[in-house]
Amino acid sequence: MPDHRRHIAALDGLRGFAVAAVLLFHAGHLRGGFLGVDLFFVLSGFLITGLLLGEAAGRGRIGLAAFWGRRARRLLPALVCVVVVTLAATWAWGTPAQLRFALDDLPWVGAQAVNWHYIGERIGYWNASDTRVFAHLWSIGVEWQFYLAWPLVVAVTARGRYGERIVALLCGTGALVSLALTVSLGTAVDTTRAYEGTDTRAAALLLGALMATAPVRGLARRVPRRAADPVCLVLAGALAVAWTVTEGEKAPLLFQGGLFLHSLAAAVLIVLLAQVPGTRAARIAGGRLPRRLGEVSYSLYLWHWPVYLLLLPRLSALGGGGAAAVAIGVSLAAAVATRRLVEDPVRFRSGWARGRRGLVAVAALAVVGAGLWATLPAPVPGAGTVDISRLR
Repeated sequence: MPDHRRHIAALDGLRGFAVAAVLLFHAGHLRGGFLGVDLFFVLSGFLITGLLLGEAAGRGRIGLAAFWGRRARRLLPALVCVVVVTLAATWAWGTPAQLRFALDDLPWVGAQAVNWHYIGERIGYWNASDTRVFAHLWSIGVEWQFYLAWPLVVAVTARGRYGERIVALLCGTGALVSLALTVSLGTAVDTTRAYEGTDTRAAALLLGALMATAPVRGLARRVPRRAADPVCLVLAGALAVAWTVTEGEKAPLLFQGGLFLHSLAAAVLIVLLAQVPGTRAARIAGGRLPRRLGEVSYSLYLWHWPVYLLLLPRLSALGGGGAAAVAIGVSLAAAVATRRLVEDPVRFRSGWARGRRGLVAVAALAVVGAGLWATLPAPVPGAGTVDISRLR
């Protein structure tokens, strides 16, 4: 049984490429860069399932409470910090519409269900996100929902001699069902339901999970390095082409199998990088720059969208490229600071966050955020645009 906890630098590098694609897409410089989120989903499915299966094989069971506790320490500190600071910054510098929508979205962000809020309220992802500072957190909601449900499935099915084969079968079947849902829902005029639904995006997560199972890992290990290298480079090139030419929801095949094929290519690339040592592709992906970017990718993803919305309108004098460079630089600086000062201390219970101090601080900050949400007055739509005293 391989060590599922082995750190793989190339996968950090893939995170770096994924977050760079998303940043460039939201800055208007990479048409298909939103597919970087899809790569994040595949990576999450692969890594989380690998950890769960490793624990099931080593201990004979999965400690669900401990797993969820580790996920909370890893993800919640940065999320709470960014959400609270973003709410305060939107109050100070955002437009009335941005503040009104932030207050409306915040409870759903706290419940990790903002994607279903947008779907239920028919808030189109492709044409309304520029008014919502938390619009990008739909993907964090999808991942949290996966983290809550999938460990329960693995805990029940991964037992016994054929446990990993059963998990693999469930992954493959679930991914195909998710594909069918995406195809059926992707014909709508507004594709937000297909794009943000947990059930439709489960395909990427489950394809990643499939790659972490013993049958697939065994197949990948049999691939010789001289064959794995060109396959990895072709797959990486295909992802890069997709990120360059795909035109958002207007791409005709995106919801008719395009997203699925992108996820499948990413999943095969990931398992080959993880199981075939010494490939040239792994050395490129694990290079210093993409790896360092991948290490702060979570905080960078959290920060970049509110920074864009609140800062870019004030940088118009710099031109599109200059404004984007400044906004990306600010986002990166905030991400590095968050990683060093918040994420790692709470996650590893070190520095100022030794013992329970980190969790107490995060909880206190969440209370502050709830207090802001409860006390900030929601702007009235249209207020200040018409002097009703002059109407006759």
